[in-house]
Amino acid sequence: MLLKPYRETLALPKIPSLLVVATLARIPIAAAAVVLTLHVVTDLGRGYGAAGLVGAAATIGGSLGAPVMGRLIDRRGLRPVLVLTTVAEVIYWLVAQALPYWALLPVAVVGGFLALPAFSVARQSIAALTPESHRLPAFALDSMTTELSFMAGPALGVLIATSAAGPRVAMLTLAGGILLAGLGLWLLNPPTRAEHEAPVSAGERVARRDWLKPRFVAVLAVTMAATVVLSGTDVSVVAVLRESGELSWSGLVMSLWALFSLVGGFAYGTVRRGLPVLALFVPMAVLTVPVGLGGSHWWLLALLLIPAGALCAPTITASSAAISQMIPAAARGEAMGLHNSALTVGVALGGPLAGLAIDSLGPAWGFVAVGAVGILVALLVLPAELRRRRETPPAADPSDTLPAAGSTDPAFGAPEASVSGGADASTESSVGGSGALAAPSVATSGS
Repeated sequence: MLLKPYRETLALPKIPSLLVVATLARIPIAAAAVVLTLHVVTDLGRGYGAAGLVGAAATIGGSLGAPVMGRLIDRRGLRPVLVLTTVAEVIYWLVAQALPYWALLPVAVVGGFLALPAFSVARQSIAALTPESHRLPAFALDSMTTELSFMAGPALGVLIATSAAGPRVAMLTLAGGILLAGLGLWLLNPPTRAEHEAPVSAGERVARRDWLKPRFVAVLAVTMAATVVLSGTDVSVVAVLRESGELSWSGLVMSLWALFSLVGGFAYGTVRRGLPVLALFVPMAVLTVPVGLGGSHWWLLALLLIPAGALCAPTITASSAAISQMIPAAARGEAMGLHNSALTVGVALGGPLAGLAIDSLGPAWGFVAVGAVGILVALLVLPAELRRRRETPPAADPSDTLPAAGSTDPAFGAPEASVSGGADASTESSVGGSGALAAPSVATSGS
């Protein structure tokens, strides 16, 4: 019975092929951050701070570029954007490995801006290919496959970069991987509009003021806060284990954390009705705060990560599903690009925030700092959400009717997903990884 929503979702046309291609396409993107770091440290002889600046430059470019690429998809279609970004990113990796440090910084901004939008394209296509009744398990599958990409990508990147080949060969390998990823997505050409929605060629335009509203901004804020917590936890785990002399166990603890997220994402995809984003994120942030208490033993730390880790993938899934429901089709690409930017910015902020707390107060305080920031963001968003829910009439049960495209669910992004909804329903329509070394993946760097 638990597998029924997944079986029905995977029976929908093009969903299995989309998930397979997207998972493979994300692997080189997931490896980018660690390969770039090792190149700066090893080949260019700079410190980790200098490597962090290059990573920040790429993050800034990606955060600015994702909504721009999404808007181009809305206006011009998917394939022209895939050609542009694939060619640009392949050139970036071919050139970057030969540049001196001073030139690499600005080029990294451009490379991030023109990065292949594999993450947001997958989510946009899921929104177009799935009816409301199957969108929750579809986004859950997307989150779980993203986890797999972030488990494989950095590991392969480190393996190549630390072998006799070296980081420069790893960067050239990334160029080849991006080329294959872009080609795969181009050949698949997943739809970005549902059959009943106006095609891109119709030239439909939606003004930003019609969809860039407080509720959408609130979802982006919670999404960003979620990845602040995730990437900060990533750094804090390493710091706590290093202080206790158990750093060698960090890989296992990270893998277990990713496993907890996978299990949580799988379970969440089977529920009949999704939960509000805040209902998932608040306990994740609160339960992150005490994780550092288990720092004296790696196994205790892993146990304390279970509840917060199990909420990682569900939180990202809920935010993706919420955006897919509230945004009209003609603006879905730009909205998913902004969602991806929120993920990326959160990852970029979480590590330094946790590092500052660790350096000032001690390793365990890294968990406290990022958890507290998450709680603060939730408190800032909560009053507006409660006010909106009081003003919104109750939604009809999803067994009676399916929400129309772009409808607003009164549960702040709770997708009304029926596990028994048929695949013939009208179609329409995250790890957390830090995007660096490990952890529950959220589709970040270069996406």
